[in-house]
Amino acid sequence: MSNSRASVESQEKLVSDIKSVISDAEEMLSATAGQVGDQVATLRARVQTRLHDAKVRLGEAEAVLVAKTKAAARATDAYVHESPWTSIGVAAGVGLLLGLVIGRR
Repeated sequence: MSNSRASVESQEKLVSDIKSVISDAEEMLSATAGQVGDQVATLRARVQTRLHDAKVRLGEAEAVLVAKTKAAARATDAYVHESPWTSIGVAAGVGLLLGLVIGRR
């Protein structure tokens, strides 16, 4: 379960980073809108096409990430309902460890 959580967190960071890159690229495109020339126009068109494709793929990746997160939450909920005392014991142990770590500071 921990490996899956780390994977979800890394995917969330990747989505965030890609959104940032797309935003920066869009700003660059709008800043160069006044420039003329065949090469610039061709490059702008190609970049716009790739940005659109990236947005579509990012939306799909985000949907998959949300689905995985919801599935993990449902699995956790089911486990807690099936084994409440084990879950309470694990939560108490984690709380104790956090208390010890925070108390030593």
